[in-house]
Amino acid sequence: MLNLGQWAEQQARFWAEQSGYHLVECNFHSRYGEIDLIVQREQDLVFIEVKARSTTRYAQAVETISIHKQRKMMKTALHFLNEQSHFQNYYCRFDVICFDFYQHFAKTLQQDFSKYPYDQQWIENAFTFDQELINL
Repeated sequence: MLNLGQWAEQQARFWAEQSGYHLVECNFHSRYGEIDLIVQREQDLVFIEVKARSTTRYAQAVETISIHKQRKMMKTALHFLNEQSHFQNYYCRFDVICFDFYQHFAKTLQQDFSKYPYDQQWIENAFTFDQELINL
């Protein structure tokens, strides 16, 4: 059994693979932060943030991606590209894959979340590299 975050990342990975992407890295860490999934298809390299919310009363999952989180992802992506120079000529983008559940449960609870009703959304180009934002 998985907790909500693990379940969401597993589902997002499956969805990406079903869409023809190949997994490059899961949970890539740098001193700046973490990127949940890095996938590649042809000359596209996609950095994916996976978000799952157990209720949408206050905000949907996509609304929780702050400017601060975007900046951390950009810096982490640049770190990845410096380590993996063979990807430097790829078209890079940032996507968000969201899972919004309509009932409340603890994120750390381990269970089969697929039995609960939820909406899923894949937002391509959710944000782009922005030098000014990176330097804030």
